[in-house]
Amino acid sequence: MSGLGVMAKICGVSDAACVMAAVEGGAQFVGFVFYPPSPRCIAPSDAARLALKLPTSVRPVGVFVEPTDEELATVTRVLPDTLVQLHGRETPRRVAEIRAHFKCQVIKAIPIAVHEDLASAEDYETVADWLLFDAKPPRDCGNTLPGGNALAFDWELLSARDWNVPWLLSGGLTTDNLLDAVAITKARAVDVSSGVEDFPGHKNPSSIKAFLAAARAI
Repeated sequence: MSGLGVMAKICGVSDAACVMAAVEGGAQFVGFVFYPPSPRCIAPSDAARLALKLPTSVRPVGVFVEPTDEELATVTRVLPDTLVQLHGRETPRRVAEIRAHFKCQVIKAIPIAVHEDLASAEDYETVADWLLFDAKPPRDCGNTLPGGNALAFDWELLSARDWNVPWLLSGGLTTDNLLDAVAITKARAVDVSSGVEDFPGHKNPSSIKAFLAAARAI
């Protein structure tokens, strides 16, 4: 890579110390999860309070799984500048509806396990502003969340692909494997959640800063 660094999103933030670690470390995005089964879920009012600490250079991202319009309205009302990340089985039509109705930028997560999974991403290139490639949850684990499972996929699957929209690499990233992941995929933006946690839902400010330092150094 060029040494100019890659963009980074710290996802699943729920306290002020971690928000400030993300800001001070140079993150471009901070993600707030609005999916109750997740240990990283946060109330919209709490997310709005934390978002007040974000400078204009850092964009808030609301993370949803197959949200209703009412759920989206509740969040966008208190976080009007948020990007909307859709991490479920939302169809391209639904993504387009959300983008148009709420006049927001949309990140669509694409679960990846094998090469054939990439075909679905093509259907979202015309309706989403960003794509996010994450590891597909294992079928034999019924309690697994759509994301944030500390799982990586075969990065070689992305090594020879170009996309018409910007995209983020996610899934099992850590400070230790970030350089290899970016070298293989040529990602210009990365997303981390479990890789900067002491345990699910509890992020470590020092780990956040270390990850962001690694991203800047690439």
